[in-house]
Amino acid sequence: MSHAKRPNVVFIVLDDVGFSDLGCYGSEIPTPRIDQLATEGLRYNNFHVTAMCSPTRACLLTGRNAHSVGVGIIAEWANGQPGYDGRIYPSAGTLPEVLRREGYNTMAVGKWHLAGTEEYGAAGPFSNWPLGKGFNRWYGFHGALADQYYPELYVDNHPIHLDPPPGYHLSVDLVDQSLGMIRDHCTSAPAAPFMMYVAFGACHWPHQAPPEYIDRFKGKYDRGWDEIRAQRLKAQIEMGIVPAGTRLAPRNDDVRPWDEVQRDDAVVSLSTRLQEAYAGFMAHTDEQIGRLLDGLQALSVLEDTIVVLLSDNGASPEGGPTGAINLRKHMVYELDDPRQAVRHLDKIGTAQAFNHYPTGWAQVSNTPLKWYKKDTHGGGVRAPLIVRWPKGFAAAGGIRTQFHHVIDIAPTLYDVLGIAPPDEIAGVAQQPLHGISMAYSFDQASAASRRTRQYFELLGDRALWQDGWKAVTRHRKGTPMDSDVWELYHIDQDFSEADDLAQTESARLKNMVQAWQHEAERYGVLPLDDREWERAAERIREGSRAQYVYRPHMARIDRLMAPDVTGKSFRIEASLNRSGAPLQGVMLAWGSRLGGLVLYARAGKLVLEYVFSQDERVVIEADDTLPKGQASVVAIFDRNDDGSIDVSLTGTGLGQARGRCAKSWPTHGMTAGLSCGHDAGHPVSNTYAAPFPFAGSELLQVTLTVDQNDGPRPSQPVSTFQED
Repeated sequence: MSHAKRPNVVFIVLDDVGFSDLGCYGSEIPTPRIDQLATEGLRYNNFHVTAMCSPTRACLLTGRNAHSVGVGIIAEWANGQPGYDGRIYPSAGTLPEVLRREGYNTMAVGKWHLAGTEEYGAAGPFSNWPLGKGFNRWYGFHGALADQYYPELYVDNHPIHLDPPPGYHLSVDLVDQSLGMIRDHCTSAPAAPFMMYVAFGACHWPHQAPPEYIDRFKGKYDRGWDEIRAQRLKAQIEMGIVPAGTRLAPRNDDVRPWDEVQRDDAVVSLSTRLQEAYAGFMAHTDEQIGRLLDGLQALSVLEDTIVVLLSDNGASPEGGPTGAINLRKHMVYELDDPRQAVRHLDKIGTAQAFNHYPTGWAQVSNTPLKWYKKDTHGGGVRAPLIVRWPKGFAAAGGIRTQFHHVIDIAPTLYDVLGIAPPDEIAGVAQQPLHGISMAYSFDQASAASRRTRQYFELLGDRALWQDGWKAVTRHRKGTPMDSDVWELYHIDQDFSEADDLAQTESARLKNMVQAWQHEAERYGVLPLDDREWERAAERIREGSRAQYVYRPHMARIDRLMAPDVTGKSFRIEASLNRSGAPLQGVMLAWGSRLGGLVLYARAGKLVLEYVFSQDERVVIEADDTLPKGQASVVAIFDRNDDGSIDVSLTGTGLGQARGRCAKSWPTHGMTAGLSCGHDAGHPVSNTYAAPFPFAGSELLQVTLTVDQNDGPRPSQPVSTFQED
């Protein structure tokens, strides 16, 4: 097959979108443009992923199991073991690497999350960035939880400073960038095929969308999660997305019956508004996908394009039982008190919040399944998949029930494109593909599944699907792996894993657990590790040093590459060459208005702000009496054994202004990155408009020094929920 006759390939990857969140999978949230894709293509109801972001994406792009390629867990939680290195090994060549060899122009937009966190800096190394893994262009972000209004973005191999205009939203920007790249391709190389990988931040928390989208759903969730979940199952059965007779899995242990929730008006108000924000986010994302498809149509390339849409894992439980206005604080320190949080209902979905819904709505998103993202039960690993290819298969609007896994997508594309993956790339021998082609299912709705076995593992949760049966165990962090209790389900007859047959089919279960062990040894799953942010904290500590020197106009420092100040005292010194003109602007900013610190000058004052949350911040000021010539401004942060922090502001010829914040952030809790000479991200202070660049005198450098004699305090808070 000649290059010119090969179809284009477009991936649309959604984040933390549950099995039932799309209209064509039973949701009450209108998603007409995604539904149109399903009407013109195929939906799969037995498609599986890996329960977390990075591993799914590694599988998708390589056609191999996540542990085998080094990405058994998200990049932040890599532990250095072969299966958990946090980056794709060169022996697992990616789809864009292979397609580029075959004449494709390969482009990526959006979330990457496949490079080690220590590689996020402006100096690289870049071998694990998108351009190092086969893409010719990239516009997007590295890690998780992108702020939709103030994202920290990269272009190709460098971070950029985005000064978002009024009305900016990341999803809109990503589609604009995608269409711009495709437009340029069609102009410059119209005869060549292209691959476009569009990985939205949506609908990962924070759930942020323009208010008019959120307001569309006002009152729609007042009936509560139990009724909405039942409504979705009814719709799923009617449309055939789940078999007739499917029952709802039991309510998850961390979800209260809505009848109990209704007794507390504050909890109801908070819960429903948080879900309205999620629904608005989903509806807004659907509209952006529609713009992408319309753009492809306008360029006359849509009909010759394979479109693949999927979610990377099930819905997230990270909001906990109550949900949260500021999830970073909620995870790291304490659950939001709904009676306090309701004072901020109008901020939900805006740049003033980092909101996430409660677990009750997460289980709704996963209807009719049990558990969530990070779990190997259905709620974590069964995901929507839509494939549209008008020139490739006659069927349209159908549902396919064959068991498949995300590792099967790359082999499917190689199959239909007539491409044989190379045995060697850049001198490195390649692992065999682990997936199989799904192409047989395109025009054979009743064909038997050709895949017979697939293992799952994440953070000690384990499962094995085999010939329509599933053995699964949900591991409790910190407990011995061998104490975990395995369950057994006949998935072909029990879609929602409602009937545990472990007792009546004990011999089968024993054989399947042994088979899981075999697969784990074969694909590099062992040794198991159930640690989460502890691993990230360990990596941050390993890369820490005593002193950091920052200079104006430098590239932003990613929050996971920032200094390790967890449990430590530290100081910041800004060195100036004072001209005598009034000082104005930011010397150093770290984090955001939801958690961070900033040193700046404004209206004749030197100001230091330390922000724990939108309700808790300390602001101290000193009159600007710095002398001309060489001078310095010094901010001092002394941590106390009770977790509080004493902050003070001084400088050349100045006295000392003091303040105290009752709680202090660890490094990994900071809500955004670090910038010097301006505030290059979500603004830390409410008193200025970012970027508020420093002016009035020459800012020479800013030095941050960490007290190496200090250490983690026994009272330092421990995370309750974790992020992806």
